[in-house]
Parts: sequence; structure tokens; C-alpha cells
Amino acid sequence: MIRVLVADDQALVRAGIRMLIETQPDLTVVGEAADGLAAISEATQSRPDVVLMDIRMPRLDGIGAARRILALQPGPPRVVMLTTFDLDEYVFDAMSAGASGFLLKHAPPEELLFGIRAAADGHALVAPALTRRLIQQFARVRPRAAPELDRLTEREREVLVLLVRGLSNAEIARKLVVGDSTVKTHVTRVLTKLGLRDRAQAVIYGYETGLVTPGSSDE
Repeated sequence: MIRVLVADDQALVRAGIRMLIETQPDLTVVGEAADGLAAISEATQSRPDVVLMDIRMPRLDGIGAARRILALQPGPPRVVMLTTFDLDEYVFDAMSAGASGFLLKHAPPEELLFGIRAAADGHALVAPALTRRLIQQFARVRPRAAPELDRLTEREREVLVLLVRGLSNAEIARKLVVGDSTVKTHVTRVLTKLGLRDRAQAVIYGYETGLVTPGSSDE
């Protein structure tokens, strides 16, 4: 059962999301919050697996709340940001803060449910309409030095590049002609060696360090 916290300053939005989630046998709502500070308190108490976080909220905005929730120990939850605004800075800031997803509120219900499950499983999800903006934002960022990349083996570096480009474990396995379990092991080692929480952080890392550049391809 995936435990979900819903943080949004609009009661009707929270109620609608709760009703949707509770139609699913593998999802349950363990708490609600109407502002960023309440979201932090609720996350600390209810220990959800996934937090659905509105970006614009009173007292503390969703990005600030996400940063503090993602610092909770042990085992912080995944955070999926929700907004009606598809502005560049929100996309970049949310993913840089460590969010595992970024979805528009007017997205179809099945996309929201998929986002919750994907985040709980450690995957990154960005609404298709926002992906191009996110990549364009990365293109304007000067790559930072990353000496820690030297810790990776040649195969682990290959896996990281494919992961950053958005391939699933199964797709990476087919491309490298190895088993799914082997890829899973490589991904785990990559995240551990680089001190990354999940695949979402790996994607951010790959672009910030220049390991992968927007528009690049190995084809």
C-alpha cells in the first residue's frame, strides 16, 4: 500500500485528489495539509511514501516545504509537485530541490495516479508539456565539476548516461544486452557512489555536470 500525503491550499482540490486516490486498491491518503509548514508537520507525523505538493501555498511555498521534507530522516518520502502554472523556474527549482515528479493539476486522473506510483518506485516523472522547458533550462546552466564520476566503472557510467536520457531498466538492459537484475544492481551502485537518492536526482545530476547535454544522443 502506497501512503500519500496531499498538500494543497484549496480544500476542494484536496478532496478531489483524496476521492481519486481512494478508488485505487494500492493507494491510501494518510494526511492532508493546507500550507507548506503544515505539510512538513504532517509528513513528519504520518510518514507518507509520496507527498503530492502544490507549489503555491501560504506560509511556506511547496518548493521550500519539499526541500525540508526531503531532508527528513530516516527515509524521506518522494515528492511530486502539482501546479496550474507551467513556468520554467518552477520546473527547474522543483526538480533541483529533489522532487521526483512535476505534474500539472489539469492532467488526466490516470497521469496523476501513474505519477504517484512512479515516484514511489523511485522513478522521475515530468509532465510531457514541461519536459522541453526543463531541458531548455538545463541548456542554460554551466556544467559543474564532478570528480566523483571517477568512482564509477565504465559500465556504471554507461548505465548512468542511459538513465539520465530517460531509459527504463528494461530498456537499458536491452541496449546493453544484459539482464534486468544486472541493470538494477548497476543503478543501485551508481546512486550509492554518487550519493543520489533516486533516479530523479540522477537525471538532474547528469545534466548539471554536463555528462549528458540537451539534444545529445548516442545513436
